[in-house]
Amino acid sequence: MVSTTISEFTGDTDYVAALVIFLCTLVLVIWQPGGLGIGFSSLGGALVALFTGVISPSNIPTVFFIVWDATLTFVSLIIISLLLDESGFFHWAAILLAQLAKGHTLILFPLIILLGAVVSAFFANDGTALILTPIVVKMLQSLQFDKKATRAWVMSVGFIADTASLPLIISNLVNIVSASYFSISFPRYASVMILVDIVTVLASLSVLSIYFFRYLPRYYDITILPKAYSTVRDKIVFALVFPVLLLIVIADFVTTLYGVPVGAITALGAVILFLAASRFYQGGRGRVINLKKVLFNAPWQIVLFSLGMYLVVFGLRNAGITYQISRLLNKFTPHGLVVTSLGTGFVAAIVSAITNNMPSVLLIALSIHETRNYHGTLIYQAMIYGNIIGCDLGPKFTPIGSLATLLWLHVLSTYGIYISWLEYCQTYILLTIPVLVASTCTLAGWLKVVGISA
Repeated sequence: MVSTTISEFTGDTDYVAALVIFLCTLVLVIWQPGGLGIGFSSLGGALVALFTGVISPSNIPTVFFIVWDATLTFVSLIIISLLLDESGFFHWAAILLAQLAKGHTLILFPLIILLGAVVSAFFANDGTALILTPIVVKMLQSLQFDKKATRAWVMSVGFIADTASLPLIISNLVNIVSASYFSISFPRYASVMILVDIVTVLASLSVLSIYFFRYLPRYYDITILPKAYSTVRDKIVFALVFPVLLLIVIADFVTTLYGVPVGAITALGAVILFLAASRFYQGGRGRVINLKKVLFNAPWQIVLFSLGMYLVVFGLRNAGITYQISRLLNKFTPHGLVVTSLGTGFVAAIVSAITNNMPSVLLIALSIHETRNYHGTLIYQAMIYGNIIGCDLGPKFTPIGSLATLLWLHVLSTYGIYISWLEYCQTYILLTIPVLVASTCTLAGWLKVVGISA
C-alpha cells in the first residue's frame, strides 16, 4: 500500500486554490482547446499546482508509484485491442454471433451484450466502447435496422462497456489504479469481483432488455451477412488471440502473488501480438496490419494524463478535502456492510459523474485510506471495492463521467448518430441506479463469504 499521511485542512487558501486548480484542469481535459490533448491539459494543471505550492516536489514520485503500473497496463491493453481490431477479430465475433442467432433479434441482443461484457473484461471498457461500437454499427447497417433500433443497440453497447468492467484488474483503468494503491493481488481481486460482475452483467442485461426491446424488430435477414471468417484480415494474429489472452490471465494470477506488476504481463502480451503482426521473422513480408497506425492511435496522452491529473488530485489531498470525504464515508460504517457498500458506491458514482472517474477514484481511495479505524476489516474492504464499483458504473450518469464516453459519443457522431446530453442522462441514470444497487449489495453479501484475505 502507498503510504500517505492525511492531515486536517492546511488552510482556506490552500483549500480554495486546490479546488480551483482541479476544476480548471478538469475543464481543460474535457474541452481540450486547440487540440491540446488530455495529457498536456492535465500536466498544465499539475505545473500550476506545483508552482503555487498546492503540491510539493516530493509528491511527484509518490504519484508516479501509484500510476505507472496502471498506465502501462492500460496502454498495453489498448494496443492489443487495436491489433485485434485491425486483424478483424472483433468483426468476426460480431458476425459469428449474428449467424448463431439465426435471424432472431431477441437472441442476438443478449449475445451482443454478453460479447461486450467479455470484451470489457479482457480489453477494458475503452476497448468495448471505442472498437466494438463501430463494428456493431456496421453490422446493424448491413442488417438494415432502422434508426431507433440502431440507437437502442449502440446505447446498450455503450452501457455494458462500463458496467461489465468489474471482474478483473485489467478490465478498467479504475480497477488497476485501485488495486495498485491498496496492493490487491490479481487472484484476490478476482475472487471478490467476478461474482459481483456476473450479477452486474445480468442486471444490466435485464434493464437493457426491458428498456430497449420495444425498439427492436423481431427478425433480421441472415443471408445478407458475410461469412464470419471472411472478415479476418491477419490470420496469424487471429490465431494467437486466445493463447495470448490465456497467457495474460494465468500469468497475472500467478505472478502478482510474487510482486510482478500486472503491467509487465500485459505489455508482454502486446509485444507478442505486435511482433506477430510485424512478420519480423519473414523480414516484414506478408504483413497485413498497419503498425504505424496502431502505434499512432495508442493512448500515449494517457501517460501524461495519469501523472498530471493525479498530481492535481494530490493537491486536493494536501488541502484536506480527502479528510472531509473520509468523514462522510465514516457515517456509513456503523450501519454495516450493505450500507457501507451502497453508500461508498453512490458517493463514488456521483463524484465520478461530476468530476470524471479517473480523478475521483484516487480522490476517494485517498479518503478511504484515512478511515484508519477500519483498516483490516470487512468494512474497509467494502469501501475499497464499493469505490471501484461506483467509479466504474457512476460515469454512466453523465457524458463527462469518463473519457471513454466522450470518445464514444464522438465515434457515434461519425456515423451520424447523435445523443443529446438530456437523452443520455435521462436514459442512463434510469438504467444505472438499479444496476449499482444490485452490484453493491452483492459485494456486501459476497465479502462475508470470501472474508478479508484470499
